[in-house]
Amino acid sequence: MRKEYKRGALDEESVTATPMAQFTIWFEEARAAGLIEANAMIVATVDALGAPSARTVLLKRFDEHGLVFFTNYESHKGRDLAVNPRVAALFYWGALERQVRFTGTAERLPAAESDEYFQSRPLGSQIGAVASPQSEVIPSREWLAEEFAAAERAAEVAGGVERPDHWGGYRIVPDRVEFWQGRSNRLHDRIQYRLEGGHWEIERLAP
Repeated sequence: MRKEYKRGALDEESVTATPMAQFTIWFEEARAAGLIEANAMIVATVDALGAPSARTVLLKRFDEHGLVFFTNYESHKGRDLAVNPRVAALFYWGALERQVRFTGTAERLPAAESDEYFQSRPLGSQIGAVASPQSEVIPSREWLAEEFAAAERAAEVAGGVERPDHWGGYRIVPDRVEFWQGRSNRLHDRIQYRLEGGHWEIERLAP
């Protein structure tokens, strides 16, 4: 299961001045390569007792301010972020021999932004967000189906679905971002952006 990495290289002179500009380049290259769900990212949180937890979520948009994803605020990750907003996120694009690591702070999006995105979702996804008590223990799959059906009937009566208060978006505002490019002999290129005094410092890390 050993593999040599030979697809590319990364150096301080070739990267952009800010991490989100560099991420834009790599993200578009991942999409152009036809990778399945190139926007899948592993988000890691820590609870009040210091226990870590990680899961895969989908990046929905990003800009110079950070990465945006949506979830149930009462889910495991939502409860973690309520007590400790520090978060890490990881993108792994194996076909390109690349990964990107973000470290930062998660902030809730304004309600209006969550409302706008919620209304853009397919109806079934909207109903699922209402029906599912994410991360909670439930009696059975049949129970979940019944809850979905009840929420579906309510949506038909109401003529639509409003975003529930327990569901919305977060923005991960990074203060450290690392770009990793696989290289031969395990001498991988690792370029780190570190926020220092409002400016991004660019550094090379040992593999």
